[in-house]
Order: sequence, then structure tokens, then C-alpha cells
Amino acid sequence: MSSRPQIKIPATYMRGGTSKGVFFSLTDLPEAAQVPGEARDKILLRVIGSPDPYGQQIDGMGGATSSTSKTVILAKSEQLDHDVDYLFGQVAINKAFVDWSGNCGNLTAAVGAFAISKGLVDPARIPENGICVVRIWQKNIQKTIIAHVPITNGEVQETGDFELDGVTFPAAEVVIEFMDPADGEGSMFPTGNLVDDLEVPGVGTFKATMINAGIPTIFVNAADIGYTGTELQKDINSDAEALARFETMRAYGAVKMGLIQDISEAAARQHTPKIAFVAPATDYEASSGKSISASDIDVCVRALSMGKLHHAMMGTASVAIATAAAVPGTLVNLAAGGVERDAVVFGHPSGTLRVGAAAAEVDGEWTATKAVMSRSARVLMEGWVRIPGDTF
Repeated sequence: MSSRPQIKIPATYMRGGTSKGVFFSLTDLPEAAQVPGEARDKILLRVIGSPDPYGQQIDGMGGATSSTSKTVILAKSEQLDHDVDYLFGQVAINKAFVDWSGNCGNLTAAVGAFAISKGLVDPARIPENGICVVRIWQKNIQKTIIAHVPITNGEVQETGDFELDGVTFPAAEVVIEFMDPADGEGSMFPTGNLVDDLEVPGVGTFKATMINAGIPTIFVNAADIGYTGTELQKDINSDAEALARFETMRAYGAVKMGLIQDISEAAARQHTPKIAFVAPATDYEASSGKSISASDIDVCVRALSMGKLHHAMMGTASVAIATAAAVPGTLVNLAAGGVERDAVVFGHPSGTLRVGAAAAEVDGEWTATKAVMSRSARVLMEGWVRIPGDTF
């Protein structure tokens, strides 16, 4: 039996924030994959190692978690006053599916560095030493993101002493600004309410704040669903019934937010919306063993991604948390003490994170102007990925 040899595609494996992904320059992809469609999806699935009924992605670059089953495609921007177009694909682990419905805020931290190193940023805009301001057009949600990338001797500085809970080793700090972060699919509060009653047949009716900011997110109170808000991955991800309930709640929330028409469509939209639960600040022990004091945080938040509790916090969900915290009366704001704020420090399974956000009510509609957070990024490996020649 004859078979086609493997082909190799230039790629870079990068950590951004608390995620990892395979980064491509658009022009390095096979011609058939330089446009959206079946060929592109098949290539990315094979690169990551999906679909994998074993759930391990052994035959690919994925790490068998939502945080590590990610792909990024970058190109010189077609938008005025932007440097790079950023397209994110969340690859399902056990299904032949790439979700293009939202952004990855964590990997955003690596976009600027990749763009600089691959010549996608005008050299005139890169200082010999200092900060390079990279203007990113996020194509999934049609939004502007600004990355402040440190430069030393004309090259991206990756090492440093900035520590990020959920990442073992320190690195250089990258400040990320999410401009006008309300999601591109409608109003910031799509139901018109800061708090809704979310009716989930067979599960119950829950108070919920549903917000489009950073990424569409559904927030519920931890106490209403039998949790404390201090849970770690092992407490949730080993409970199949709990995960099924969260997915059902997510599906009904997606319908109420107008993101899908019927709950059956949720299975084909795993990346968005996210579902999270909040609780007042409480002492707890993070997954690393680090003690988190209630006095050091404003609120506890736990969020699910691709059907599992996230080990830390998604960057885009962090934007949603900060934006909701800035709006008096949301569940996040109430859990954080119900006071006006322009920043929030929240506790997540791996530790804490501070995110700034500015929100204002204009003509009866809430809007967010900007959310700011610090992340870090690092190249882990660069060269080529190889896939069988009959992949597409």
C-alpha cells in the first residue's frame, strides 16, 4: 500500500498567559488553508491531534486541555492603523471541530511578540530598547487590542521577573489593552438586564449576569449551584453530572443571550459563551498549595472552558469579570462588595489576577471603553510541524 509522505509547515509553539498554542503566519500555510474552510480546519485539527477519542492528543501538538488545544493565524493587517490581524481557532479535543467564534485573551499576549519576530510590524515602530506598541486587529470578534511588548537590543524580551499565577516560571511583563471590549455580537448586556432569571429545565432557575465583554460570559452565584467559589479542578472535573449540568446551563444561557437559536446548536459552539460562578472573597488554598487570603482579593471566580473547569482563568473571561465588576448591580459586582470600581482582583484556582476596566452608562446602555491586564509570553519551540500529506 502506498501513502503520501508528510508535509511540513513553518510554525512556532508559544505560551501566552496561561495557555499554549501553535502559531502560523498566514502565508506559510498551504495555499488551500490560506482562506477559511474545510482544508484549513483539517490541517489545524491534524496539527493539534484531534479528534482523539482517547482525549489525550498524543499524535499532535495539543496538550489534552482547553488551554493547550489552540491555534493562531497571523498576517499583516488589512485594517487601517493596525499592525497585525489575529485569528484564533479553538480546537476541540474529541471532535472534528475548530471553533472560530471567539478570541483567546491569554494567547493575545504572544501575538505581539510573534508579529515582531516575523516581520509583521514596521521596523520603524520597533525601538532599540523600550516598549513596542503592537496594534492588533482581533478578527474573530472584530476588535482592537494593544500589546505593549518589551524590547531589548532590538529584539523581543521574553525573560524577566513578572510572575503570573498559573505559570510556573517568571517572564517579561506584557501589558494588554482590550479596546471597546464589549463583544462584537450585540449589546454588552444582550438581554437588557444586569441580572436575569435563567430557567434551565431539569436543573433549576438561577440568577445570572450575561455579558458580552472580552467574550460572551454567563455568571451565576456559586451558592445557588451548591459551590463555595473556592473549588479547584479536581472538585469539578471529576464530576460528570456536574459538568453536564454546567453544559446545559451554558446552552440555555446561549439561547437567552441570542448567540444561538436552539440549545442543540451549543454543541457546535463550545468556545462561547463561557459559564462562570462567583462568590465573595474567601480564604482558600490554590492548586499550587499557595494560600490565598480573602483580604488580598475582591471576589472568587471559577470558569469553565470547553466543558471543564479552567486551571486558572481565560484572558477573555478576565475581561468579562473586570467589566462586570465595574457595573453596579451585576452578580460579579455584588459578590465583590457592590461598590464602584475601576479594577478588580479576583481569586481563581491557580491564584489571583488584577484586571482594570472602565464602564459607563450612555443613554441607558452600558458600554466598556477598555480593559487592561498584564500577562507574559514565551517562544517554546520554532521550526516546522509535520502532518500527513493526505490530511486535506
